Amino acid sequence: MRKLIVCNIMSLDGYFEGPNKNVMDMFAFREDYPTDESFSMYNAERLRAADTLLLGGTTYEGFKSYWPSVKDDPNQPPLEQEISRLNGAMQKVVISDSLTQDETAPWTNTRIIKRAEAHAQIADLKRQDGKDILVFGSRIMWNDLLANGLVDELHLMIGPNIVGGGTPMFDGKPPVSLRLIDTHSWPDSGLTLVKYAVQPKN
Repeated sequence: MRKLIVCNIMSLDGYFEGPNKNVMDMFAFREDYPTDESFSMYNAERLRAADTLLLGGTTYEGFKSYWPSVKDDPNQPPLEQEISRLNGAMQKVVISDSLTQDETAPWTNTRIIKRAEAHAQIADLKRQDGKDILVFGSRIMWNDLLANGLVDELHLMIGPNIVGGGTPMFDGKPPVSLRLIDTHSWPDSGLTLVKYAVQPKN
């Protein structure tokens, strides 16, 4: 059974994004840690261990508009270029009722799943042979998968930001228990990583 791993950054007060859906509020700590590359370092590590990227429609559109050109941009750091290459090379699965195959270029190695079919299709995907299935962003999608027993691990990178409002990381209280499996911090970094295994409540 393949693992489905959610990897997200969050504020210290529990938000996925700040007011007005500003995700960049999660990165305000970089003003105090200008050389901190831990977020990209960890994302690259997770991508190397995966062969499928599972995304909600909004996150997919945002990633597709940004990442494909990064690999060939000499002004981008090597780590960002690697993330671009890894994102581009692996299979993408996107949950969307509106996206069409014609709209996936240049990420043509994208499979579109309708929302009504998502639970069954993702359960089947997890049963197939392969490496990890990785989720970035996509909060609405993975909260639904978490509530329906399809998420195996949560990897949350907690920043030293208190945003005071915005979009909470979690929708309500999902019927799961979390078991802490690892914590990690990096020298000269503002981030702390916590990893939890997800266990359905009996």
